[in-house]
Amino acid sequence: MQKPGKLKVSIKNNQNAVKIPSGIRMLIRRCCHAVLISEGFAQNAEVSVSFVSNAEIRTLNKTYRQKDAPTDVLSFPLTSEDGTVEINAETGFVLLGDIVISIETAVKQANIYGHSLSREIGFLTVHSMLHLLGYDHEKSPLDERIMREKEEAVLEKLGISRELTYTNSGSN
Repeated sequence: MQKPGKLKVSIKNNQNAVKIPSGIRMLIRRCCHAVLISEGFAQNAEVSVSFVSNAEIRTLNKTYRQKDAPTDVLSFPLTSEDGTVEINAETGFVLLGDIVISIETAVKQANIYGHSLSREIGFLTVHSMLHLLGYDHEKSPLDERIMREKEEAVLEKLGISRELTYTNSGSN
């Protein structure tokens, strides 16, 4: 197995509707790193993660996906379709892209699915990292299944798989 490269994760909180729980930043870094290890990504890499409000993610969703509604997470990969990557001229790290999470929607979904906010943010981070690496669950049912299996495998390695994180409250 290849030795993983270094990973720089920049995390910004661009909203004030929800207080970001302690430990979430470390969880995000662990999730990003775990995806790169599971995918055999050995280069040094950078990723940016931002927490935004529902209003902000709705604007981004409308602008970039023509969907006028809030969503849970958006991924903005910097790798082009032909596999060309952008490199940070100062560090030499591969710029994977940006992950934007609506913390308001993450809280709502954690309650709906009956699991912890940590599990929800972990899932959204892993999901987006796979998008940044080129996976797309919207291409076909097979692509969706492949992506879901990869997500659950990474989450299980991190100890936050579906089976381990359901709370007694909420419905499912």
